[in-house]
Amino acid sequence: MLPSQPDERREPLLPDQADGTEADVCAEPACVVAPWRAGDAATGEGVTGGVLELWRLPRRRRNQLCIAVIALGLANYLAYTVSYHILGGDAPNGHCEAVLREDGAVEKVYYVRGHFIHSLSGRERQVTRAAWMYSYIHSISVPLTSGAMILCMLVLARPHILATMRGSMLSGRLVVSAFALLVLLIALWVTARFVWDFVGAVAVLPSPVILGQQ
Repeated sequence: MLPSQPDERREPLLPDQADGTEADVCAEPACVVAPWRAGDAATGEGVTGGVLELWRLPRRRRNQLCIAVIALGLANYLAYTVSYHILGGDAPNGHCEAVLREDGAVEKVYYVRGHFIHSLSGRERQVTRAAWMYSYIHSISVPLTSGAMILCMLVLARPHILATMRGSMLSGRLVVSAFALLVLLIALWVTARFVWDFVGAVAVLPSPVILGQQ
């Protein structure tokens, strides 16, 4: 009598190993996966030229991309903190104004404001136009990178959220989607507000070079 062959069937994934996709839930060979989501079961690669290939990345590549975005966001926030300390504040909290010089020419004067922990009104400091522009543009980038960081953290935590909320009244997919939409809307709203204020501050006052030539 020949010895029985070992059972080579794949073990079903545990709840904390699944991320809610068809590739995770369908652990059995007989499970049918949509053609545009099918790929190499061993590598997790999607079909070349698939409709969802650009945004539905394999898990390993997707996690690597998320970690890279988180690292980039932290680096940007660190750079913002350093520039805030060096300049003594940031441009969105400051302002620019037209000043009449003794020779009759009008020029733009730029101020940054910060360090509100020392006083409610903060501390104001005059800076160059280049420093003010840099500070404002850098401040505009912070909500974008911060929102991207939170979204990437949500992507990394998504399998655990789905596993934790399995069987509950609220759908894990709904909670993840709603939270992601909320983060996206807040990041875009803050960025749009900064851009609007920046354009207004730059466009309201005329250029001092043109005024000097009049």
